[in-house]
Amino acid sequence: MNKNYTGIDYFRFIAALLIIAIHTSPLGSFSETGDFMLTRIIARVAVPFFFMTSGFFLISRYAYNNSKLWMFVKKTALIYGVAMLIYIPINIYNGYFRMDNLLPNIIKDIVFDGTLYHLWYLPASIIGATIAWYLVRKFDYGAALIMTGILYFIGLFGDSYYGLSEKIGILDGFYNLIFQISDHTRNGMFFAPIFFILGGLIADNRHKIEFRKSICGFSISFVLMFIEALTLHFCNLQRHDSMYIFLLPCMYFLFNIILHFKGKRIIWLRTSSLIIYIIHPMMIVIIRLFAKLLHLENLLVDNSIIHYLIVCLSSVAFGIATTVLWNKYRPKKVRYDNDTDRAYIEIDLNNLEHNVKTLRKAMPPKCELMAVVKAQAYGHGAYEISTHLEKIGVRAFAVATIDEGISLRKYGIRGEILILGYTSIDRASELKKYNLIQTLISFEYANALNRQGVMVNAHIKIDTGMHRLGIPSADFLDVEKVFTMKNLNVCGIFTHLCCSDSSMPDDIAFTRGQIDGFYNLIDHLKKSGINIPKLHIQSSYGFLNYPELKCSYVRTGVALYGVKSLPDDNTELLLDLCPVLSLKSRVVLIRQIEKGDSVGYGRSFVAERSSQIAILPIGYGDGFPRSLSNGNGRVLIGQYIVPVIGRICMDQLAIDITDVEGIAVGDIATLIDTEGCTNLSVDVVAKNSNSISNELLCRMGERLPVIIKRQ
Repeated sequence: MNKNYTGIDYFRFIAALLIIAIHTSPLGSFSETGDFMLTRIIARVAVPFFFMTSGFFLISRYAYNNSKLWMFVKKTALIYGVAMLIYIPINIYNGYFRMDNLLPNIIKDIVFDGTLYHLWYLPASIIGATIAWYLVRKFDYGAALIMTGILYFIGLFGDSYYGLSEKIGILDGFYNLIFQISDHTRNGMFFAPIFFILGGLIADNRHKIEFRKSICGFSISFVLMFIEALTLHFCNLQRHDSMYIFLLPCMYFLFNIILHFKGKRIIWLRTSSLIIYIIHPMMIVIIRLFAKLLHLENLLVDNSIIHYLIVCLSSVAFGIATTVLWNKYRPKKVRYDNDTDRAYIEIDLNNLEHNVKTLRKAMPPKCELMAVVKAQAYGHGAYEISTHLEKIGVRAFAVATIDEGISLRKYGIRGEILILGYTSIDRASELKKYNLIQTLISFEYANALNRQGVMVNAHIKIDTGMHRLGIPSADFLDVEKVFTMKNLNVCGIFTHLCCSDSSMPDDIAFTRGQIDGFYNLIDHLKKSGINIPKLHIQSSYGFLNYPELKCSYVRTGVALYGVKSLPDDNTELLLDLCPVLSLKSRVVLIRQIEKGDSVGYGRSFVAERSSQIAILPIGYGDGFPRSLSNGNGRVLIGQYIVPVIGRICMDQLAIDITDVEGIAVGDIATLIDTEGCTNLSVDVVAKNSNSISNELLCRMGERLPVIIKRQ
């Protein structure tokens, strides 16, 4: 969500002015019908917009902890508490505290209705966000929309359609019971949740509706809402006029329109809009008092348009002034945040998308991309990578362990998840619970898993010569028997090509033999009358060197992340793939050393001249190999490539910056680069450490935070 949604910022301000209109009736002294159209139809988009905006930034099925919701609840509760305190004098003046059954009514107002007429929005936000969050987490958007839609439908008949329900005795009794708890069904229970979910749905659905289609959809929905509202009004069916059937599609299309307006974010407008919303009833009171003292009621109060404009101007002025003062005197943030103050992994999601598109374009028709996201997505961050992949349409994932698969489900992933490795048969119920696909690593394993009595989705692994996992490709009868096991739903068969990255003639011949052995098995199964499930043979190099194979999936690991295992690897299929990951750290100390001084453990580096060194708080504990010590490793800082000196420690390393100018504490050093510095590409760094990219990447990510590159 690092994009600049300028349209949201501007519409926050518009929505705040529309809410002032609701509470001042700008056309009230000129046209009752016109004022109804403005305040009870047009302006009704304001509060749902605020709910949807909060949902857009908060509600996501890809959220995997409750901290984001808790932060929202705490912040909103704090604002609500301050607002209630501000309006205590007005409540005293209005006689609020002299009402009957004071304590129960105060509790009711705090929880549902607000202690002043406009403050209901804040508890509604807390309740609505909480309901929406947990429904999306537990049931996904489809079921969550249905359930909140039912709540909204119930609310309709206590609001705009109450004139129908009050004529039916059982319904009238039901709503009267509700009204003892809350004055309106326009609250956090019935009204707010569906708009939070619509906002989250739009955020998760990365490909927005086209602008022209959004305009068309909004126009039709808005006209229908106008007709609906006027019909209800003239039939005198409304108890309160906040909830309409066509408000839902109207808001969905309107929000999509707003998202098409992008540019520089206007943070102060967001803050001032909230202040305008909170403070405008106070301005109404002040202006009415001022008009009474100066005997200007005819001008400033009775003239509804002028009254509205004066309230708007005073509220806006107060909001902007308060925002300016807040920005001036609030505690200043440090120049970088806690996620990047030491060392971090930076991923470029644009490059990831580019790689997905490039791979898909090269794949045969009807072949799907299966994203291999084991080992924290090769060190890139399983959450960040897998959630973004699913947003752009990837529907199949592969992991190494059941716990990795469960984590993906908790991240909100709904696509197929294949466990490539071993899972204890004792965890069969978890395989079913989280809808995971288990690899059958041998006939004996399949038999044991079947005896657990739990229906499990599975792919059969075939050993075609790697002799690691799988049923040997020549054991036709064992494979046939697996298909008869009543508790195993075999939905795939696959093998692994163990030397598909090699261009040596013997290795090519061996790979061809593996492929032939796999398809001989498949032909036998067909002749035996077995319905063949989905097939997959190729991993990244299997696809790049044998692209002619037609399977159901291509399992993409390193290729998905835009790297080669080693820089000298050549493939038959040459694709324009872009690296996704950069590894960065910050300078925390600059030190001057003299000729003859040593640096690091074992005194393995001794300065041959007076030198300046910089310390980076990253080491082999973060996955940066110790074998890159003593000049084997290089780092980009400023525009210069400088050597790693001395031995790399678990948590620190030193670089020589003697010949580099302008380096200061806090500057960023790049250890692995994505932007054209071939000396620091993953495969080159891996080769210099006597390893391969796969290992180097997978060793990172346990301690390092993953940061999404801002465009």
